[in-house]
Amino acid sequence: MNYAKFEFVSHDLVSDATREAISDKVIFEKRPAKLPDGTVVDGLYNAWITLNNPSQYNSYTTDMVKAVILGFRAASNMRDVNAVVFTAVGDKAFCTGGNTKEYAEYYAGRPEEYRQYMRLFNDMVSAILGCDKPVVCRVNGMRIGGGQEIGMACDFSVASDLARFGQAGPKHGSAAIGGSTDFLPLMIGCEMAMNSGVLCESFSAHEAMRLGILTDIAPALKVDGKFVPNPLVETRMVTDEWGRIVHGKPKTGEALAEGKALMARGEVDLSELDRKVEELCGKLLLTFPGCTTKSVEELRKPKLNAWNMNKENSRAWLGLNMMAEANMGFRAFNEGNREVGREVDFVQLRRELADGAKFTPEYIDSMMPGVRK
Repeated sequence: MNYAKFEFVSHDLVSDATREAISDKVIFEKRPAKLPDGTVVDGLYNAWITLNNPSQYNSYTTDMVKAVILGFRAASNMRDVNAVVFTAVGDKAFCTGGNTKEYAEYYAGRPEEYRQYMRLFNDMVSAILGCDKPVVCRVNGMRIGGGQEIGMACDFSVASDLARFGQAGPKHGSAAIGGSTDFLPLMIGCEMAMNSGVLCESFSAHEAMRLGILTDIAPALKVDGKFVPNPLVETRMVTDEWGRIVHGKPKTGEALAEGKALMARGEVDLSELDRKVEELCGKLLLTFPGCTTKSVEELRKPKLNAWNMNKENSRAWLGLNMMAEANMGFRAFNEGNREVGREVDFVQLRRELADGAKFTPEYIDSMMPGVRK
């Protein structure tokens, strides 16, 4: 039947033009929906929200966060949209979290400003968790720090097998309380959550799949015209001689050298990742939309409940921390380089704090990488 004359009421917060003008580093587009076999479906779409800051590993600025919030709100309201795909430009990173240059040069030392920023970040996570459409994270590269947090807020994740996952907070003056301390214990268990959130040890896509934070992985490296599995991690052996799981662990020694040589010969091709993402969206297309939305809402509740219990307290703590460790850590990362490093001397810091050192501007300056050397 033809319903073309029906006039819908807009439930959007702002016009499309206003949303698009906020930042050119977030791309919003509707792509024709496809059935699982690849057949294009007329009149139905998937909304793609794409982070477009590849020179800074798709880290999000304040304006980008605003655009993402409004993008999810718009996609949620679009009657002809089947699912939302959240991804990024390039093949190096989905997202490495907040923009450390902006953190170091504007927010460091300004706790109330950072608290306002974290309100926006909270709203971004909530916009993902509250989207009326299923959300698929297309992980095209590193998903680290805040990038891991917004990725885990999504309902499904499909990753390039070259992607890596992890947190960075305690290494750079923060804590993973933008979602990871809420989501990780639920998704991968308390011990592995400690390993990720405190030690900041990253893990491969194969490990992420085994731990339960990925729906699927796709090969992304082509050598001599054929896809090969990630050559930098173990993909053939499951356990070592002691029975410990090694599948997905980084290779070492000669095997690592061979893997790097193979990487150098190949090229990254994300076409298989795109195929798997489209196939997943196609499966969602073949369901009752209302039943799917209700199912998604209910299955999100463990994450949503944990998130809602903690987000305000976390926002307040993160704001205050911009006067102390975050001020030091974000500046160190921003002002350091490959030669002097991007971290403070943690051992010296601990010694001096034990002796009563204060986080004065002069002390923070003295702890920047390379200064004491």
